[in-house]
Amino acid sequence: MPSVPTPPSFCQYARAHLSGAQIRRLAQTPGDRIVWFELKRGEQVFLLVVALTGRSANVFILDAQTTVLRSLKPSRQAIGQPFNLAPCPWRGDSPAEAFPPMTDTATRAFPVSERIEASYSTSELNATLEDERHRQITHVRKHVKKLQRRIEKLTQDFAKVDAYREFGRYGELLKSHVSALGKGQKHVTVVDYFDDRLPEITLPLNPEKDGPENLKNYFTKYGKFTGAQKNLVPRLNQAKTELMKYRQELEALESGKLASSQESEPVAALTKRQAPLRNPQRSRQKPQPAVPYREFFSRERCPILVGKTAKDNDAVTFKVSKPDDLWLHARGTPGSHVVVKLEKKQQVPPETLKDAATLALFYSDLRKSGKGEVIYTLRKNVRKPKGAKPGSVTVTQEKNLWVFVDQARLDRLKKSG
Repeated sequence: MPSVPTPPSFCQYARAHLSGAQIRRLAQTPGDRIVWFELKRGEQVFLLVVALTGRSANVFILDAQTTVLRSLKPSRQAIGQPFNLAPCPWRGDSPAEAFPPMTDTATRAFPVSERIEASYSTSELNATLEDERHRQITHVRKHVKKLQRRIEKLTQDFAKVDAYREFGRYGELLKSHVSALGKGQKHVTVVDYFDDRLPEITLPLNPEKDGPENLKNYFTKYGKFTGAQKNLVPRLNQAKTELMKYRQELEALESGKLASSQESEPVAALTKRQAPLRNPQRSRQKPQPAVPYREFFSRERCPILVGKTAKDNDAVTFKVSKPDDLWLHARGTPGSHVVVKLEKKQQVPPETLKDAATLALFYSDLRKSGKGEVIYTLRKNVRKPKGAKPGSVTVTQEKNLWVFVDQARLDRLKKSG
C-alpha cells in the first residue's frame, strides 16, 4: 500500500517530539484498558496514553502536567485541556498497577522488556509456589484421614480386649475352686483376697465347660489383653503422635505460615515416599504396581488423569474414572485418554476444560503440530466394543474443542503434576 503524501498531524507531532525518547516507566489503570508510558527526550517529559476502550479507543500525547497535546483521533479530550479520562498513575495516591522506575536503563539494551519479564516471572513464580502449597495440603490431608482411620480401628480393637483387664486376677481367684467346678455351672462366688476388704465377687462361667477349661478361658482372655498392651498401645500412641504432627503441618500450610518452598519433616517424608504410616507386619508385601496415569491439577485444582499406554487408557477410563467424570481425546489420532475428576453433576470449569484439552492434544500424535481438535463427553458415554484392542473405544454425545498448545499453560500443568 503506497504511503500518504502528507502524514497525519499526530504522526508529524510524534516524530518531531518523541523520536529517540526513552521509556522511563509504564503502568495500567486498574480495572480499565488504559496504558500509560512516561517518555523522556532530553529534559522534556511526555506521557503517551493508549486507551483501548472499544469504539472510543484512542492514543493521546500529554505533557508532564497531563495537558492534552495531541490525539490520534478527534476526541472529547480537547487539546490544551487537562486529560480527565483516567488519573495519571504517578500523580497523587493513584492505585495504578505500575512498574517501578528503572534507574539503570542506560546500561541495559531492552530495559522495559526486562522489567516486564521480571514482573511476569515473579507472578509465575508465585503461582508455582501456590500450586506447590496446594499439592502439599492435598498430601497432608490424605495422610491425616489415613491416620484417623487407623486410630479409630486400633481404638476399637483395644476396646474389645480391654474388657479382659481383670481376667488375670479372676483366674487366680478361681484356681482354689477349680476342682469343685463341673459342667453346667453358670457362675461361682469367691472371696477377692486381692482387696483388703475381702469382698465376695461372682465370676461367670461357661456351663458347657468344666473347671479347668473355664480357668484356661480366663487366662487366655487375659493373655489377649496383655498382648494388646504390648502391641496395640504403642501403635496407637505412635499414630496419635504422627496425627498431631500432620495436623500442625496442615494448619501451617493452610494459614500460609509455612512457605510452599519449605518442607517440614512430615511433608518431606511424604515427598520422598518413605511411607511413615506403613504397618511393620506388612513390610514384606510386594511393592504396589505403578499407577496407570499421569496426574495433573488444573488452575481450579481439579485432578486431571492422563493414560500412559493403551492398556493404561483402558484402566483410566473403565476402572479409575466414574460415570460423571469428563473424558477427552484428540480426534482421529492415537493418544492418551484424559479424565477430569468431577463430583456428581458438577460442571467443568472453563479453564479446567482448556487445561485437559491441552493435555489430550499434547499426549497424542498431534503434539508436533501444536494444534488440533479434541472431543469431550461424560465418561458414561464411552464404551469399549467387545474384542477391541486396548485403548479402542466408541463415544457418543461428544462435543468438539479446537486447541492450540499454549506453552505457558502446558508448563504450569507440568509443574502441578
